[in-house]
Amino acid sequence: MEILSYLTIPIQEPILILFVALGCFAGVYIGAIPGLSATMAVSLLVSFTFGWEPHSALALMIGIFVGAVYGGSRSAILLNIPGAPAAVATALDGYPLAKKGYAGVAMGIATTQSIIGTLIGILVLALFTPVISKFALNFSSIDYLLLGVMGMMMAGSLGSKSIFRGLLAAALGVLLGTVGMDTMTATPRFTFNILYLHTGVDYVIAMIGLFGVSEALIQITHKDAKAVRQKIGRIVPSLATCRKHLPLTLQSSLIGVLAGALPGAGGDVAALLSYDTAKRSVKNPDVPFGEGSVEGLVAPETANNAAIGGAFIPMLTLGIPGDSVTAVMLAALMVHGLKPGPNLMNTSPDLFYLIVACLVLAAVFLVIFGLTGVRLFTKIVEIPKGILLPLILILSAVGSYAINSSLTDVFWMFGFGILGYFMKRYDYPVAPCVLGLILSSLLEENFRRGVMLNGSIGGMFLSIFHSPISVVLFVLILVMFTTQTKTYKSWRDKRQGMKKTQ
Repeated sequence: MEILSYLTIPIQEPILILFVALGCFAGVYIGAIPGLSATMAVSLLVSFTFGWEPHSALALMIGIFVGAVYGGSRSAILLNIPGAPAAVATALDGYPLAKKGYAGVAMGIATTQSIIGTLIGILVLALFTPVISKFALNFSSIDYLLLGVMGMMMAGSLGSKSIFRGLLAAALGVLLGTVGMDTMTATPRFTFNILYLHTGVDYVIAMIGLFGVSEALIQITHKDAKAVRQKIGRIVPSLATCRKHLPLTLQSSLIGVLAGALPGAGGDVAALLSYDTAKRSVKNPDVPFGEGSVEGLVAPETANNAAIGGAFIPMLTLGIPGDSVTAVMLAALMVHGLKPGPNLMNTSPDLFYLIVACLVLAAVFLVIFGLTGVRLFTKIVEIPKGILLPLILILSAVGSYAINSSLTDVFWMFGFGILGYFMKRYDYPVAPCVLGLILSSLLEENFRRGVMLNGSIGGMFLSIFHSPISVVLFVLILVMFTTQTKTYKSWRDKRQGMKKTQ
């Protein structure tokens, strides 16, 4: 009964319901604007809500968090500009669906899967928090390094049929990620004595340029082409569609929760991992991945929202944030005199269950705000290109400037746009380049930490076989590498051909 009383705190304090609703509504539209992330919004709220009562501040932040993670899918589907890094994988199949006239269907699927993913993440948070937190705590530097290598293995799956071109684009992203001050020695790297390069390359800026600006430049050559009329019928997917994709939904939710529970991974890595796993596990999709596959939309949208519940697990039980948003929320809780950590369930159980209740409310409001306005939003795709393309460029510039209030970032964004234009012209995928930028710090920091802990590169490699987690991850990497070879693919095609003839 005591737990039930904690869960009903929002009902006892109706103002909390209002704050969750306001936060979710604002988050959906903040997330849809490239460059305006959940992290930025929550960071601003820390100072704004400094004098508030802790429950109210927490309710507003949670609403914005849930809404913004979903909101990134809207611009990804309609404009091929991910509103947030977690929506990069969503654009790979969401935008092709919009180009075919099915933007309403794509947004309906994205909304439904985001809601399901959020609810599954909340369920795991409420029931399995102690178990998952202990599991995440057992991850060592070599495990994080292997996780980063697994991410790099996805490069061949993201937007290109050529593994070599995907890996080359990912390597370029990793190289760009090393620009700036060395995090361990504070030594400038690849800065060429240019002051602006000392802070490094922001992967959100790169993402806006590589996806948004490059797409605008590509479409300028076809600006007189007629806009695709959207077929707006049923927006909410049928029960049969949801049942068909239920195994993929559960698989992606599990990936999302586990990735969210790993400090430093979060929804970005979760979405990309689930997309790659779906591409390998789904047999005979109705449409090939990258050309408007529904499965390619289901997997990342389920995973990045399931990661929300996962990210709260280490923050609440260990005092270690799961991603950048929970890092800001951890600071906000401390500002309000609350101390998440191993003793939270004993000292402040009401805080834990209040967060669970607010997350459930945010999922409910996501149904309302996610499904309303879809018909209006899909009209964006039907705007004549002569009007739409300048709007995309303006939106990209505003989003880039808003991140650090720096005009230099806007120039960086246009530079990446030109790079993305030539990559697309010569059939090099841009998604792996963003992936490399995201994973570069994870790879570098844990590689160097692993070498220092084990004394040498050889010692670090041998340490893989001293931990069950490391062994499992290493085997998964070998499987991922094997399944991308031409030998395996030809063997698989022959086997499928033999089955069809039998």
